[in-house]
Amino acid sequence: METTESPAATTPRVQPGVAQGPPLAPADERSGGSPVVRTIVIGVGAVALLVALIAGIRYLTYATAHETTDDAKVDADQVQITSKIGERVARILVDTNQYVHKGQLLIQLDDQDERTKLASAIASRNAYRAQANAARETVVLTREQQAAQDQQSQGAIQSARAGIDTAGAQAQSAQHQVSVADASAAEAQASLRAAQDAVPGARQNLAKAQADLRRTESLVATGDLSRAQLDAAQAAQKAAQSTYEQATADVAGAQAKLDSAEQAVAAEQSTASGVQAQIASNQGLLVTAQGKLAESSAPSRVAAQEANASSAAAQETTADAQVRTAQDAVSYTQIRSPIDGYVGQKSVEIGQTVSPGEALITIVPSNDIYITANYKETQMGRIRVGQPVDINVDAYNGVKFDGYVDNISPASQNSFSLVPAQNASGNFVKVTQRLPVRIRFKDPDPQYALRPGMSVETSIKVK
Repeated sequence: METTESPAATTPRVQPGVAQGPPLAPADERSGGSPVVRTIVIGVGAVALLVALIAGIRYLTYATAHETTDDAKVDADQVQITSKIGERVARILVDTNQYVHKGQLLIQLDDQDERTKLASAIASRNAYRAQANAARETVVLTREQQAAQDQQSQGAIQSARAGIDTAGAQAQSAQHQVSVADASAAEAQASLRAAQDAVPGARQNLAKAQADLRRTESLVATGDLSRAQLDAAQAAQKAAQSTYEQATADVAGAQAKLDSAEQAVAAEQSTASGVQAQIASNQGLLVTAQGKLAESSAPSRVAAQEANASSAAAQETTADAQVRTAQDAVSYTQIRSPIDGYVGQKSVEIGQTVSPGEALITIVPSNDIYITANYKETQMGRIRVGQPVDINVDAYNGVKFDGYVDNISPASQNSFSLVPAQNASGNFVKVTQRLPVRIRFKDPDPQYALRPGMSVETSIKVK
């Protein structure tokens, strides 16, 4: 039997003293509203789910193809400007955050002492240069003098030898003449002896003829002999007288010839002696000329002058080096920028005395900007040099920069710390290390200034 509930049974019971709320909505309204609303809600949910699914798929696809890290920053090789000499600061021509060009004068140091040293070095170099030039000229002059003296000595040697040869020929001729004169003297001596030997006979014949003449004259006077016999005795006496006189004259002639021959011998012997003396003189001249040749051609003369020239040249080279050092010192008083960039930090004031190697100004390069991204070692397996990189700079939200992997550090950051980790073979705490990866920008937009220290996020496309 079917039981039917009465309206009173379905009517909610009202408790006295209790406030009643509004009547409940119909069951279909409480369960979600009308069918149109449910359809819209379901459609929106489906679209949202589809969008989330697509976004998730794209994220997963990007994440699997990229290695990403936010432990990265814009970096640059900053340059510390230092002084090479200790000097007082005269002028500072730049200020913090100022842009400077390569070669621009940043700081002018007091250069009075350096210029004084440069002038002194130049004066010393000029003096040594003059000495070196004089020494070189002396070497040339010594060589020319040596050549002239050698030629003169060789000429003297040849002249002395020619004089010796000529005197030798003259000596031979004089010796021959002496021999001839000796022969003539011997011949004259023989003639003198022959003439002297004939004188006694002629004297005896003359005495006999005179005696015969006196007897004949006595007999003729007494008449014992005829006049004809007297004439014959007189003729015999005259003939004997003539023979005696001729013999005497022959002795005088022979003596004169002998005297002349002896004089000729003496003259020829004197000539021969003179020729021998001339030979000895020429031999002395030859020895002297040979000695002068040996002296003038001695290599030690030129060698000594060349040594002096080398010493002077070495002193000149030293002086040149001192001048260059002084010039460098003067140039060091002008501290210039080695790169194009910005003055990041200035820690020097006018009047301050700086020391060599003291940091004065820090220059941040304007164009050599890169990113140092510290990737976990677990991410390094697929990272290679040259891979493209997506870069997001925190300062420019929504602006995408492109880059590429320039190089990868050969060791982790911990390896370059002052106290590197020394993991023993026992228990240790394993910490994931990070390796710096240098990333270069690819044609960055100049309107977005990149400054070292800016935080970035990098995603390297690894496949």
